[in-house]
Amino acid sequence: MTTTARAPDPVRTRVCAALLHDDRLALIRRDRPDGVQHSLPGGLVEPGEDPATALRRELLEELGLDLDDLPTRPRLRFAQDQATSRPGETALFCRRHLVFTARLPDHLHHAVAAEPDDPGRAPMVWLPLAEAAGLHLYPAVGPVLDQADRCAAATGTPLLLAPMNATSYRWR
Repeated sequence: MTTTARAPDPVRTRVCAALLHDDRLALIRRDRPDGVQHSLPGGLVEPGEDPATALRRELLEELGLDLDDLPTRPRLRFAQDQATSRPGETALFCRRHLVFTARLPDHLHHAVAAEPDDPGRAPMVWLPLAEAAGLHLYPAVGPVLDQADRCAAATGTPLLLAPMNATSYRWR
């Protein structure tokens, strides 16, 4: 019997946002079998959708945050590639993460900070930026969070971060 290798799936792009308010960062908290996983809110770019539109859709779906309400639009700061294995899977899990940053004014911070109405939905938490930088984050941007406001300012292009791989990142 001959087996043929399956062609790898195309790399999907995930957009997410580092939402900041008073040196605190918004994170989605999920309890996983191997520990707590904190993720930047966001999701996949759909076919035919540009990253900014995908970010707008995802933040509205996940947090009820309308980006039109922000005083300034989110800025693309970081890009990070991922090729890791996931528990129970043999194929590599590949993503390209585009990380935007935005500062929320007080009235939007309070709206986003509310607990979700859906009890099955993971809670959103606000953590001090210094604390969040040391957590197991998805994507793995913790070490550069303190640079979020400085990166891409001079050139207008995002900082390409070291990739997430089996050595640098482990799924929980």
